[in-house]
Amino acid sequence: MALSYKARRRWSLFVLLVGFPLYIVVAWGVLSRLDLWHLPVAVEFGIYVFFGVAWILPLKPIFKGVGQADPDAGE
Repeated sequence: MALSYKARRRWSLFVLLVGFPLYIVVAWGVLSRLDLWHLPVAVEFGIYVFFGVAWILPLKPIFKGVGQADPDAGE
């Protein structure tokens, strides 16, 4: 079921205000328990890039088109 424009806006606000800070805490906790300083710098960089991008991939449909005008609103 596709979300309406207003529902996507509300969910995107919730994700940015609650979900993203929670993800940061979880990712920080996971990465702090790994011994990353024993890895090559390129591998460590790849891990940080993965954790930096991984949160948005499943949420892309929610954020798509939210910054534009409401397509369902009248003129």
